[in-house]
Amino acid sequence: MLDYNQLAALTAIHRRGSFDLAASALGVTPSAISQRLKALEDRMGTLLIRRSQPCTATDAGLRLIRHFEDVMLLESNLSGDLPQGPDPTTIRLAVNADSLATWVLPALATTQNLLFDLVIDDQDHSQNWLRRGEVVAAITGHAGPLQGCDTLPLGVLRYRATASPAFVARWFPDGLTRAAIARAPALTFSDKDRLQRDWIATQFGTNTNISFPTHRIASTQGFVDAASLGLGWGMNPEPLVAPHLAAGTLVEIAPNTPLDVPLYWQFARLTAAAIAPLTRAILQASAKHLL
Repeated sequence: MLDYNQLAALTAIHRRGSFDLAASALGVTPSAISQRLKALEDRMGTLLIRRSQPCTATDAGLRLIRHFEDVMLLESNLSGDLPQGPDPTTIRLAVNADSLATWVLPALATTQNLLFDLVIDDQDHSQNWLRRGEVVAAITGHAGPLQGCDTLPLGVLRYRATASPAFVARWFPDGLTRAAIARAPALTFSDKDRLQRDWIATQFGTNTNISFPTHRIASTQGFVDAASLGLGWGMNPEPLVAPHLAAGTLVEIAPNTPLDVPLYWQFARLTAAAIAPLTRAILQASAKHLL
């Protein structure tokens, strides 16, 4: 059998990025972490961790980490049927920032005996974490299929292209035009964020390639605040900006032109039963908050 202490050390090194942080997370010495990893690598006959900054698992290491976390989740599910009850289990999820800021946290709050390690990534890229076996489930913009996984539709998160009234008056005096959108400063979450470009394509055609100046602000609430202050225009989730639109502190730069982004819950089939309560909570929250 595999040694769970050794697998825990391997997992902690990869998740925390260093031997020292892994030791702190497990409450042991860095020397113990190093010894456990060496013993596991000797037994497997291959390198499991790349000693870099940060430390990362090799493909073989990732396979063992995925096995360890699957087993821990399944054992936790089993212990829930026993008199002593389950210990809290940490599960890793990939979630896009806008979902986290609008509807995911209430779902997580309804679950019990789970600790969450959330990976924040764009909905167009979160599936990659599940494909690599780095997470047990993901909220993604991809319907699948993905080998070994199931997919459930969640609904649509609606976005509005919003800015302050003064910003619109300054940069869009003649309405939404190609010239105006190429000059007006935008807000972009990261290099992966295509929402602004996707919205522009819906307004001017899918073959449109308009370059525009942009701020980079990796914060959902920062997007709303920046737009309200007149820093730029951005695609903001409707649940967050609805009060601002009603109060007039934000307006759409082109009225009634929402961008709808379908979202899906993808999860590893092997652990589907173990995370069933979480899946129910995710589905209930999405039904309440998404279109």
